[in-house]
Amino acid sequence: MSHHGSCHCGRIAFEVEGQPEQLVSCNCSHCARKGFLLWFVPREALTMKTPESDMASYTFHKHVIRHHFCPVCGCAPLSFGEHEGKAMAAVNVRCLADLDFHDIPQRGVDGRSL
Repeated sequence: MSHHGSCHCGRIAFEVEGQPEQLVSCNCSHCARKGFLLWFVPREALTMKTPESDMASYTFHKHVIRHHFCPVCGCAPLSFGEHEGKAMAAVNVRCLADLDFHDIPQRGVDGRSL
């Protein structure tokens, strides 16, 4: 199944293949402030529909995750990084217009302590 995602104004658009079985709610200083609810997928499961150069990026702490956001509307729909040497994408499911995520189990992650 393919899901369509975007920032608020549509300047950043993407599709992600798959169906989330679990979502992550992280309490780190960044995720908590923005209210992210994340679905982690292999990077190849995500296809950008707009140029990656249209995104602004932010890194902090260890500077290994690139948090992408729209420079026009400020919405932050996704992040790119690696886990155990594999390219990953963290999709903010709140930016997937066609996914009802309310019944998908959530797992809390203590990112504040990492």
